[in-house]
Amino acid sequence: MSKKVILAWFRNDLRTHDNEVLYSAVEKADFIIPVYVFDPRYYQKNKRGFLNTGHLRQHYTYHTVQALKKKLQTLGGDLLTYEGLPEEIIPHLVQKYEVDEVYHHREVAKRETDISELVEEALWKIKINLKHFIGHTLYHKEDLPFPIKDIPEDFHIFRKKIEKESRVRDPLPDITSLRIPPHLEETSLPELMEMSSSYSFGEAAALEELHSVLTTADTAQDLYVRLSPFLAIGALSPILTYHILSTETSPQYKKNAAQILDGLLRRDYYRFMLKKHPNLFFSNPQAVTLNQELLTKWTNSQTEDETINDLMRTLDQTGNLPYSDREILALYWIYEYQQNWLYGAAWFEQQLVDYAPSTNYGFWAHLAGQGTSLKNNKSYKDWEKTRKVFL
Repeated sequence: MSKKVILAWFRNDLRTHDNEVLYSAVEKADFIIPVYVFDPRYYQKNKRGFLNTGHLRQHYTYHTVQALKKKLQTLGGDLLTYEGLPEEIIPHLVQKYEVDEVYHHREVAKRETDISELVEEALWKIKINLKHFIGHTLYHKEDLPFPIKDIPEDFHIFRKKIEKESRVRDPLPDITSLRIPPHLEETSLPELMEMSSSYSFGEAAALEELHSVLTTADTAQDLYVRLSPFLAIGALSPILTYHILSTETSPQYKKNAAQILDGLLRRDYYRFMLKKHPNLFFSNPQAVTLNQELLTKWTNSQTEDETINDLMRTLDQTGNLPYSDREILALYWIYEYQQNWLYGAAWFEQQLVDYAPSTNYGFWAHLAGQGTSLKNNKSYKDWEKTRKVFL
């Protein structure tokens, strides 16, 4: 009898806990081939002149992939890693190892969905199915109390309805072992220039940080951004996060849990809005001609305001900022400099360690007054209030 082989294509789901792709593959196949591809398109410059992935997120991604590889090896498996185009590498592996099916998590932003389609087309030519799973949100799409086309545009209505009429699924169990085909090739991660970093990597570090956040006494912190890098790369499941918040938060730390939950719900909202309105957050009907001199000042921390410069230096050095500080920087760019917000969002895309397309561009669109939740849109008046307080 032939053995069933499934290739699990990892992208932004770099964990074994609550991972439906991996869990389903283990249940249904005799052998699993876990694969991660370092796609050069994510490390090139985009049309606005910035890197799609800056050096800090490159470093973070590399070490998170490395952490997953080590964990899979402790379970008897491995993670094959390559540099190149998934639509070329994955079909080659499918043929080499006589793979029956390829599993992966569905994305929503255009670059990610375009790559999925290229892989799907290449696999279709050799009569292999690419099976899509939905596993990046707190609330599963199939459990929403409305179809995608009818999702409320107002964030607060969206939140109220799903909290009242839906439920968060239970997390899937972590896998305990992994069977890979005999004589599976060995691969090494690409060489990467080491750099100093204050980050920890992988799902074990993510869960440790979650438990640390739950007992943090300083509620003035933006606790969500301590978890957002893990969530963005998929080292931490939002579903597992929710259930830990629900079951392990003591009464004196309820504010901590509420703050993190708010971040998770906004993350869901932006993602579902991008599903409802494809590519909406990546266009600007009111675009103005870019002033390159102002862009250089802003990105090089050389504006006329030292508070802005200090925040920009922190972003450059750490790849992370509280959302209140991100808002100050964005409002300055949009309303003080009166520039196209898409350039600001693209700069954040390069700089942020916790970059996720829908969250970053959805956040900027609302600050520019062009977001889907009208009550959450900002204007010049909001900038005037912010300037009086902070600058």
